[in-house]
Amino acid sequence: GYGHTVPLSDGGKAFCIIYSVIGIPFTLLFLTAVVQRIIVYVTRRPVLYFHVRWGFSKQVVAIIHAVVLGFITVSCFFFIPAAIFSVLEDDWNFLESFYFCFISLSTIGLGDYVPGEGYNQKFRELYKIGITCYLLLGLIAMLVVLETFCELHELKKFRKLFYVKKDKEEDQVHIMEHDQLSFSSISDQATSMKEDQKANKPFVTSQSPTSNDSSINN
Repeated sequence: GYGHTVPLSDGGKAFCIIYSVIGIPFTLLFLTAVVQRIIVYVTRRPVLYFHVRWGFSKQVVAIIHAVVLGFITVSCFFFIPAAIFSVLEDDWNFLESFYFCFISLSTIGLGDYVPGEGYNQKFRELYKIGITCYLLLGLIAMLVVLETFCELHELKKFRKLFYVKKDKEEDQVHIMEHDQLSFSSISDQATSMKEDQKANKPFVTSQSPTSNDSSINN
């Protein structure tokens, strides 16, 4: 969602494609690493603390924590910024400001509303840097909330309804085939070991009975 800033030349468009192909995966890796570290301190440890210290049910604590965290995130990254944007932007009301926050943090990025484009905008560069920091922090907060809700036990059970279930008969057939293959391989190994032992035995020359009789007569 570039808004009013887009590449116009062929070289700029080619660079934008290459930059996006490289930059988007690294951005996703960065966000995933940050979210996985934040969620330990924001979600897992608080839930475990109330569960162990106060003896509450872990599922109940997780639900209450997810709801409270979602309410705080919506307040800090949607309602409060929307109120600030409605004051700083002359042409935006509260609904339009809230619409910009939602479209931006949901990664839709239509670009129909772009802050800091007014002619009389003061401290434009600082304002743009602040918006960039807000979008980055808001995106991380949204991912943390989504990850928190995904870890709820009820949602995990609901997601299992859409998993592909394996047929038990097919599983038994695969197990039997695997067992037959293992048994046959073991028997093959045993026969080969016996043959190797026979091959490695020293040869003993047996004397003929005629030679024994001649030796006795002598």
